[in-house]
Amino acid sequence: MKKFIKTTLIALASLILIAIILAVYSFTPIMAGMAAKTVCSCVYVAGRSFESVREKELQVFPTLSRAGIELHNDSSVTASILLAKAKAIYRKGLGCTLLAQSDETTVRGQKIIQASRPASDQDTIAWPMGNLIKDTLKTSIDINKIEKAVAQAFVEDNTEAPKNTLAVIVLHRGSIIAETYGPNITPQTKLMGWSMTKSITNALIGLLVNDGLLKVEASAPVSEWKEDERSNITINNLLQASSGLAWSETYFNPYKDFHQMFIYSDDKGAYAASRPLAYEPNTHFQYSSASTNILSRIMRQQLGDSLYHRYPYERLFYKTGMFSVIMEPDASGTFVGSSYSFASARDWARFGLLYLNDGVWNGERILPEGWVKYTTTAATTADIGQYGAHWWLNAGVKDNPSKRKYPKLPIDTYWADGFEEQYVMVIPSEELVVVRLGVSHHGFDMENMVADIISALH
Repeated sequence: MKKFIKTTLIALASLILIAIILAVYSFTPIMAGMAAKTVCSCVYVAGRSFESVREKELQVFPTLSRAGIELHNDSSVTASILLAKAKAIYRKGLGCTLLAQSDETTVRGQKIIQASRPASDQDTIAWPMGNLIKDTLKTSIDINKIEKAVAQAFVEDNTEAPKNTLAVIVLHRGSIIAETYGPNITPQTKLMGWSMTKSITNALIGLLVNDGLLKVEASAPVSEWKEDERSNITINNLLQASSGLAWSETYFNPYKDFHQMFIYSDDKGAYAASRPLAYEPNTHFQYSSASTNILSRIMRQQLGDSLYHRYPYERLFYKTGMFSVIMEPDASGTFVGSSYSFASARDWARFGLLYLNDGVWNGERILPEGWVKYTTTAATTADIGQYGAHWWLNAGVKDNPSKRKYPKLPIDTYWADGFEEQYVMVIPSEELVVVRLGVSHHGFDMENMVADIISALH
């Protein structure tokens, strides 16, 4: 009996050891890829120090902080973890691209036509198109209470779960009424939006709809889907995360779709489009970076390469004073519309203000009439009215709106939301936009901060 128990324990220990080795082997290429891309973007796009990135972003997983990182003279970054090695390259105006399958020389040699930034000194132009801020506030606003609520976002009261807030901006009736930055972060620092990029993609799709190049209710023009049941998937289904495509957004399984697309695929839109149908379109809600990258690929195909890379800048960013924005492409040259964009906190605030103003900027209609209403209408598949068209909603259950994501905030609240607690929150009933940017690995209490801000307005 003792021999049997001993043999069994040895077998179990061996199985556990094998499982650990397999897990390490499977995750190290992912960790290396994440480290290379993150460091490249934060250093060469955001202009931050490598030490700052190691202290904040690379702490999301312990393995990342121990990666061997090399910054090269050609503005590239390599990361090594055990036997795994990954490389990301920086290109001016395009940000950083992680290389998976493609040769670096080929990617650097891509002929990408970029937009020419208009000559403009924003420091001499009034907000919101420029950076001259009027020092006028509505007298009924309790500015001290607002500043206290914002300041609390930067207080590190838990060393085990730091907030790592980098910036907070509050707009009321279009004016900046509070603005605070973390150490070494300035109004010019470009900060990562992560999945708030999906909401930018919403705006860009709106522009293509306005130009007559896409129709929301039409079938998505994806060549791989023409001959099968996926041809029933519409642009609307993709925007509302209701395509029915088989997809796993989990970060914790190295074999699932998320990492297969982000780490191992150079053409993320093509990988996403290859997924089979798991549900009938418009019957199942599945938050999905795949849907957004399919939309980004569709945009490229509809616009053509002579216009595609200029389009976001000429039609959206430069018209709204968002001059700091960088959208990063994958190695195929298609913007990673689900996840990779950088902008200053003020430019993220401008983006929220565009939506607060129903897509109108300084009297010019940028987004199609009715686009913001469409965007903020809950998908029928979203069980608590939590999602519209690539923006998150606080609508609640149709017959019981008290059951919603943020009960302390108004029902008309909607927001762009990114990994590590990035927010551009828009509250029309309060004429309010609140931007919060940071590197919070353990969550951030956005609801209470915004609730305190609202209470100070009355």
